[in-house]
Parts: sequence; C-alpha cells; structure tokens
Amino acid sequence: MAETKREIERKYESDDSGLPDLTGVAGVVSVLDKGVAELDATYYDTSDLRLAAASITLRRRTGGSDAGWHLKLPVSPGVRDEIHAPLSDTMPEELAGLVRARVREGQLVPVVRLRSSRDVRDLVDAEGRLLAEASVDAVRADRLFGGTGSAQWTEIEVELADGGDPALLDKVEKRLRKAGVRPSKSSSKLARALTETASKKKSKKKGEAKGKGQGEAKGERPFAGDAGAEDGVEGGTAGDHVLAYVRAQRDAIVELDPAVRLEAEESVHDMRVATRRLRSTFRSFRKVLDRTVTDPIAVELKWLAGELGVGRDSEVLSERLAAGLDDLPHPLVSGPVRERLQSWAKAQHHGSRRRLLGVLDSKRYLTLLDTLDALVAGPPLLKAAGGKPEKVLAKAVRKDFAKVSALVEEAMRQPPGTDRDLGLHEARKKAKRTRYAAETANPALGGPAKALTKSMKSLQSLLGEHQDSFMARVTLRELSAVAHAAGESAFTYGVLYGREEQRAAAVEAELPVQWETTQGAMEV
Repeated sequence: MAETKREIERKYESDDSGLPDLTGVAGVVSVLDKGVAELDATYYDTSDLRLAAASITLRRRTGGSDAGWHLKLPVSPGVRDEIHAPLSDTMPEELAGLVRARVREGQLVPVVRLRSSRDVRDLVDAEGRLLAEASVDAVRADRLFGGTGSAQWTEIEVELADGGDPALLDKVEKRLRKAGVRPSKSSSKLARALTETASKKKSKKKGEAKGKGQGEAKGERPFAGDAGAEDGVEGGTAGDHVLAYVRAQRDAIVELDPAVRLEAEESVHDMRVATRRLRSTFRSFRKVLDRTVTDPIAVELKWLAGELGVGRDSEVLSERLAAGLDDLPHPLVSGPVRERLQSWAKAQHHGSRRRLLGVLDSKRYLTLLDTLDALVAGPPLLKAAGGKPEKVLAKAVRKDFAKVSALVEEAMRQPPGTDRDLGLHEARKKAKRTRYAAETANPALGGPAKALTKSMKSLQSLLGEHQDSFMARVTLRELSAVAHAAGESAFTYGVLYGREEQRAAAVEAELPVQWETTQGAMEV
C-alpha cells in the first residue's frame, strides 16, 4: 500500500569541503552522524521524457531506510509530495496510475541510473527531536535511454523533518551561504543527470523533454503567453488570450489527475471546474474558435464533469443535511433521522470512488486529453481570433451578460415555486459562463473585467446557495416518504424542509440587491 508524505528540501552545490558545522542554527543543539548509506536508484520515464517535462520523478531505489518505489509530484519550488510503495520487481499499479494522464499510451522505461554515497547528519534539538536531515551526496549518473553519457558530482541536501518549521531551512541556508555553499542550479538529481548525460545530438534537439501534448508541439502557432486567468497575456490577439485560458484549463485537468486519484481535498471539485471553464470558453468565444471542432470536445467535457460529479454532488448535499440536523434543538429531532441520513449518504457514495478511477483509466478519458492537446497545438482559429482583444472579448462578455440579465429578471417575475427555482438555476449556469468569459478577458480589459468577474462570482455563489437549498428540499421529501413508509416519524424532515425554504427565501430577498451591484459592475 502506497504512503504519501510532504517533502520539503533544498539542494546545494558542494565541493570536497563537506558539510559546514550547523550546530546552533535555529535551535539545532546537536548534529548526529548517521553514517553513510549506499543508494542505487533507477528512474523511469517515457522515451520523450514527459514526466521530466512536468518535474515529476518516478524511481525504484534500493539501500537506505526507505528502499522502494517513489513517485514525487511537484507542489511548489522545493516542495514535493512523495508517494512511497514497497520494493518490488515490477512497478506498482497505483504509481503507474498516478502518472497515466502524462504517460497515456506511452511506455515507461528506465532512463537514468543514479548511485549515491550519502553521508547523513541529523539536526536535532535539546530534547533529541529531529529537526532536519542534512547529507552530502556523492552521485554517479548513467544514462540508460536517450543518451549514453555519465556524470559525477557532489551535492548537499537538507530535508525538513515531518511537521517541521520551513523557516528552519532559511536559517540553515544562511549558514551554508556564509560558508560559501550555493544553491544548486538543478531542481533535482534527475534534472541534473538528464542535462549532463544527454548526447550532443539529443541536447541540441528542440523540445527533447516534451512528449506528445506535454509542451509546445512541432508546428504549433506561437502566441503571447502560457498563463492562466490570474497571470494573463500581455499584448497579442483575441485568439492569444482565449488560447492562454484554454491551455491553463487543459493543464489544470492533467495536473489535478493524481490529486483526484489520491482523494486530495477539493481536487474533484477543482477538476470539474476546469472542465466547466473549458466548455464555457468554447461557447462564449465561438467567433474565435471554430465550434465544429470544439462542440464535440465540449460533449466529452460534459461527460467528464458528470462523472466527477457522481460522488461530489451527493457528498456536498450530505454535508448540508447533516449540518442542518446538527443545528436543530434536540426536541425537534424525532426518530432515527441521523441514521437514515447516514445510510442515504453511504448508499450515494457506494461505488462512486471505484467508478471514478475507472473513468480516469478509460480510453475515453485519455483520448479526451489527447484531443485537448491537439486543440492547443493546432487551434481552429476563426477570423475574429486575429482581432483586437479589447473589442472581440468585450463583445462576447456583453453577449453573455445579456443572457444572464434576461434569465434573472424572468425568474424573479415568477411567483415563488418550481418555475422560479428552475429559472434561477438556469441563471446560475449563465452567470458561471459570464464569469469565465470575464476571467479570460481580464488581461486585456483590466479593471472592468476584474470587477465583473468578482461581481459574477458573488452572484454565482448566491444562486448556488439557492440551488443547494432546492436540491436539499427534493431529497428531504424523498427521505420523508421513505421514513413514513417504514413507520418512522417524518416530523424532523418537515422541520428541515421548512428551514431550507427560509434559506431560499432569504436568497431571493437578497438577489435584487446583488443583481443591482452586478449590473453596476458591467462596464466591459
């Protein structure tokens, strides 16, 4: 069974002088000699180094205290999540699955062998608690695929103990710098090994470390940036801005894949949002991207979003109902309501996890990823794509906003009830689209688009609360009927239903004020 831990470490260049004295750094009372470990690791990747291009490492290592298979996924500079599986002759399926969105139909092969003599020191406090591990590694790298070279070097590595304060690493680095030690130019041993062992022919070949769909494809139309909604694109055409947003969402889906498999918090929600952003972008900017190409992709994205929502929607609803029950005074709880809610939640969740993993391993999903890569590599641009973003993007945003406006006003004209509920739900979906269109336009339109994005997010949240209340009431009616048929009291379900009605009414009362604010933000 694989285990996951957060690895926080820093690497430094080293000469023959070894490790400087670190005693007294940030509470380090003692530096304990733990001896020398002989490590032998084989790193796996595709022939075109797709994992390395994404700063992912996958290895089988013997020697030391943690022999086995290790997969390291980047989190931020110097921070990685390490998934460890027991030593075996064959690659664990769980680890192979975590990189499937990168590897797809490719094959994982040994690419580099690293043998290290690791001289280890434990940095401990006055109570003998481990603060960090510092080591001097004498490394030999041999290329096994994609080159024939070898390389040798020595480096210092400082890894924070589990649960340690990252500020310690800053203080250790200050001491190392005073001793003339400088940070490594490479982010990992593998990155350095790949650089130093590549043959001249390989190292000069453009895009060597970029696999299919993992970077700039051959012949890809260059554009002004490779940033998401927050970073944006400076200059460029309308097409450049739309493609930057599309690329960011494609990247998000691929990067979130292992997090979803590992059941990381909010990962399913975040991946689902990325699929929605893509679908909305295709619809909002049909004058930029040819819909004959994007419409079939949108169908597949809708399928993926639906599969991601199988367990997610019921989980959110279950948490809402449980919280509502917790808020009730004890005298208002009649019968085995909590037990029935728990049984309902368990039944809804049953099988969803296995089903989702099956989806992520399916040919249909992997084909969708390939299709998104092809779209980014060869975008189906229309005439408007070459236009000024200030004009093309603003027009699309205004068009989406007009649809939201019509839906909100029509829904609020309806009397409270099903028609209003359904109308507000449609308005919520269009509000999302307008928000995502405004996000795409943020870099080009600046303040007005940012203000509209913020306002639309608030409107979306308000309408989302209304929709959640609607779904809670539907479920409470169903649970009430089941409880009644079983001879149980339905009283508490009625109380919860009434409270949900009040919450929906509060949203409807607040909506005109929020809508007025949203209209005021529409200056695009």
